[in-house]
Amino acid sequence: MTGIGRIERYVLGRVLGGVGAALAVITAVILLVEFVDLSRTVGIRTDVGVGEIFWLSILRGPSLALVLLPFVFLFGGIGAYVGLNRRSELVAMRAAGVSAWRFILPSAAAAFAIGLAAIIVLNPVASALSARFEIERARLMQNYLGDIPQDVWLRQGDDRTQIVIHARARDTVQGFVRLRGVSLYIYQKNTTGAPEFKQRIEASEARLMPGFWQLRDVREATAGESSVHSDTLSIRSSLDAEAAMERFASPEAISFLRLPDAIRLTEQAGFSAAGYRLRFWQLLATPLLYAAMAVLAAAFSLRLARLGGLAGLAGAGVALGFVLFFFNQFAGALARADIIPLFAAAWAPPVVALLSGLSLLFFTEDG
Repeated sequence: MTGIGRIERYVLGRVLGGVGAALAVITAVILLVEFVDLSRTVGIRTDVGVGEIFWLSILRGPSLALVLLPFVFLFGGIGAYVGLNRRSELVAMRAAGVSAWRFILPSAAAAFAIGLAAIIVLNPVASALSARFEIERARLMQNYLGDIPQDVWLRQGDDRTQIVIHARARDTVQGFVRLRGVSLYIYQKNTTGAPEFKQRIEASEARLMPGFWQLRDVREATAGESSVHSDTLSIRSSLDAEAAMERFASPEAISFLRLPDAIRLTEQAGFSAAGYRLRFWQLLATPLLYAAMAVLAAAFSLRLARLGGLAGLAGAGVALGFVLFFFNQFAGALARADIIPLFAAAWAPPVVALLSGLSLLFFTEDG
């Protein structure tokens, strides 16, 4: 803060205050909506109390709040700049010869820094809380309305062997992933690199331990030979509990720090990691997106109040924010369909938002 003047610090403080107020309002709405939704699903059990539902809402809230953080910077920035404008403080600054760029750039830099903190610190925390949410919700709904089939497919392997794992149900016991009704299909690559079926293993239960699968009540069947029964069997695994759970989750539920490993393991197992790569690029573009939203907030709020139309211009800024949100989703859908490159889909929305804000500011400030 020592590198900027008092006016810049004052405007930055007002903008951060507006962002904080917008964050509080949006977080409260998220918790309320999530509480109502969980009351309709988990709350149908008579033995689940209000406190447990509220705790689930808190666990789920951070991951949803991160999705809406760009709107926090847009709404909070617009509210702060419109307030300064209506009190004629911006008029006084300009009359004193202060360029709008002097207080817009610190706000954009602060948004960029918060974006870095969001992907490095907040995103892993939100992912961990989301994983805890899934575990707690599964625990509360356990054995409710009987056992519901939930087929699970996993794949692991290396350059020589590929194992396809199918299970009829899964759960988590004492931090370990447990599969029930398990079938393992083992393939080995021949000299030409094509996979050949070698063995099928059936087990009533498979528990993922550090470095291996622990199978119980096992029956092994090799091509051309009779099956062999054994009480237990260990199969080496390249997955850990967190990586296995990530195979059940969407890319949005995996933390930024875990995404490179998820990409590597997914491609090693022979699957496409396009969804994980897209999510990784989108998270890398997050700081630029936050800074772009801060610039957009200023661009749509600096019109002099005495000229009129300030409310309409601010409303147009809010509408543009929603357009950019849907543009981001649309670009992601095109990338997942291999229509456009993943890099372009992740970086196009923040770049378009930043260029739009800068173009409007150049037009209004520099003619």
